Amino acid sequence: MFQDEARFGRINDPRRCWAPAGIRPHVPMQLVREYTYVFAAVCPIDGAMDSLILPEVNTTAMSLFLEEISQRHEREFILLFLDGAGWHKSKNLQIPNNIRLAPLPPYSPQLNPAEHIWEEIREKWFPNLVFDSLDAVESVLLEALTTLEKDKPRVQSLTSFNWIICNELTAT
Repeated sequence: MFQDEARFGRINDPRRCWAPAGIRPHVPMQLVREYTYVFAAVCPIDGAMDSLILPEVNTTAMSLFLEEISQRHEREFILLFLDGAGWHKSKNLQIPNNIRLAPLPPYSPQLNPAEHIWEEIREKWFPNLVFDSLDAVESVLLEALTTLEKDKPRVQSLTSFNWIICNELTAT
């Protein structure tokens, strides 16, 4: 599995949208600095995805997420690839017995298939929206994550880009 975190909040990022020719679309904008964070782990081979919405990113939150993955996959051994965030290397990080962590090369987000999940969520669930509260952001996030976790073929399609290439290279 590949793991990553992302920040979602009330600052919106205007995106392209459709409008009839000659009409300029009205896109609301807000700059409220409130955030929540999503931890996710994906398996590009079968499309499995596990996620957790947490109020911050740190060693405690990462330990909580690892425990959640461990419980969801209690009969499996998981090799979890992740980036070099400080809380991934902390001495206080609690790693369950059925999980081993493996670092990705530094400064290489393109190698992490989990990155594509964030773009899908921002594009499909958050385009040009303004939220009244952080609870509203979390509500949309919950809908997005639940939808993706249930749709393994979609997650597989979003994340298996490099596995297809690797399989083609090893087949020749």
